[in-house]
Amino acid sequence: MNARDFFTIQTRRDFLDRSLYGLGLGVLAHLFGIEGRAATDPAEAMAPRAGHFAPKAKNVIFLFQAGAPSQIDLYDPKPKLHEWNGKPLPESLAKELQLAFIQPTAKVLASRRKFHPAGQSGLEISEWLPHIATIADDICLVRSMHGESVNHHPGQSLLMSGSPIPGRPTLGSWVTYGLGSESRDLPGFVVLKTGSSTQGSTGNWTNGFLPSNYQGVLLRNQGDPILHLSNPRGVTPSMQRQDLDMIRELNQEQLERTGDAEIASRIGAYELAFRMQAEAPGLIDISDEPESVREMYGLNAEETRAYGTTCLLARRLVERGVRFVLNQHAQWDHHSNLDKGLSQKCRTTDQPAAALVKDLKQRGLLDETLVIWAGEFGRTALAEWRNPSDPASIGRDHHADGFSLWVAGGGIKGGQAVGKTDELGLTVAEDPVHVHDLQATLLHCLGLDHERLTYRSAGRDFRLTDVGGTVVSKMLA
Repeated sequence: MNARDFFTIQTRRDFLDRSLYGLGLGVLAHLFGIEGRAATDPAEAMAPRAGHFAPKAKNVIFLFQAGAPSQIDLYDPKPKLHEWNGKPLPESLAKELQLAFIQPTAKVLASRRKFHPAGQSGLEISEWLPHIATIADDICLVRSMHGESVNHHPGQSLLMSGSPIPGRPTLGSWVTYGLGSESRDLPGFVVLKTGSSTQGSTGNWTNGFLPSNYQGVLLRNQGDPILHLSNPRGVTPSMQRQDLDMIRELNQEQLERTGDAEIASRIGAYELAFRMQAEAPGLIDISDEPESVREMYGLNAEETRAYGTTCLLARRLVERGVRFVLNQHAQWDHHSNLDKGLSQKCRTTDQPAAALVKDLKQRGLLDETLVIWAGEFGRTALAEWRNPSDPASIGRDHHADGFSLWVAGGGIKGGQAVGKTDELGLTVAEDPVHVHDLQATLLHCLGLDHERLTYRSAGRDFRLTDVGGTVVSKMLA
C-alpha cells in the first residue's frame, strides 16, 4: 500500500481489508499447503492426492453401532462368568471398575449366548451373529479395545475425533483432508443413517476446524438424496448454470481480496452440488442391482431392508470413488431388556454387514476398502436391573476398559483375534489397543502417517490421534 492509497482510505473497514490483503493470501496458502495437502485451485480441495507412503486401502466404510454393543454377548465369550453369575465381584476387583450408572456391588451377569468356532480360523462368535460368522476368515477381531470415556457422547467423540471433547475434526474429515476423493460428482465423505437416537449425533461427522469441504454429507435413501438438491419448479439447468457462474465470480473476487479459506470451500460446494444433481439420484436407484444381490443384503425382508439398503449404498458409493462412508445405526444402548433388544439389533444388522464384506470381496474391492464394525465402547459383565420385578428387563452398563470391534479389508490380516480381556471381561489382559492406536492403524492402511497428518489451529498443530497412538502391527497383513 503506497502513501496515496493510505490517505484515500475512508473507513476503518477499508483499512483492515487493504492492509490484511497480503496476510490473508498468505494464510490461505498456508492452510492449503500444510503437509502437502494442497490443491492448485482452492475449489479443487477434494482432488485426489497421494498419502505419505504407498497405501494398502483407498476407501473406508465405517459401520458404526451407536450406543455400544455388548461384546460379552457377541464377540468375547467368558465361560468363567457362569461361576460368578448372580454374585457380586470381590471388592478388590469391583473398586477398579469405571461405571456409568450401576454400583460396583452389582451382581455378575453371565451371557446366555452360545459361541461357536467359525471359519478355518475358528474365531468364536455368538449364535446371534450367524452371518458375520461366515466372514470370520476375513475379519480381524480386536478384543482388547479400551478408552477413557464411559458416556456416549464423549465416547463417540473419542472414537471419531480422537478427543472426548466435541468439536474436533472426525475420522472421515481427516481422511478426506489427507487424501481428497476420487469422486468428482459426489462428496468425499458421505453419511448414511438408520435408527433414531440422540446417541448418534452430527458430531460424528463434523469437520471441526478443518475447512468445510471435509464435513460429512448426510445422504438419504429415499426422496431427494440430499435435502434441497432439486431445483425449484421453473428453474432449468441452464438458468442455474448462469446463476452459479455469477456467484462463482463474486466469490472468487472476494477470495482474492480477503484470502478467506471458507470462501474457497463455498465455491467448491456450489459446484459439487450442481454436479450431484445428475449423479445422486442414480446412486440411490438400486433397481439395476440383480435379485441375488438384493436378497444377499436382506432387502426383501422388512427387518433387514433399511440397514441392508444403507450397506448396499455404501458399496455403490466406494465404487464411485467416495473416500469415506459412515454408516451409522443407532439404539444399541441396552441398559435393560438386553436379550430382546440386542437380539433385534443383531437380526437387523448381521446379514447386511456380512453381505457388504462378501460383496466387496467378490467384486475385487475388499483389498482396497477398509470395513470397520464398532461401537463407542462395550458393556459390563455386571447386571443392570432397573426393574427388579421383571427378570427379562435385565441389561448391562457402559464399559470402556475392554471391548471388541472388527476390521476387514485393505492392509488388515483377517481370520485372527488380537488381544484378550481377563477371564471375567473386566480389563484388558493382553495386547491393549487404545482408540488412538486403532486410528493410527487405520490411517496407516490408507498410506497416512498419523503423526504427520496435522493441521494448525488456535496456535498449535492438531492430529487425529492427539498426542498418542501406535500402529498395531498384529492387525496388519
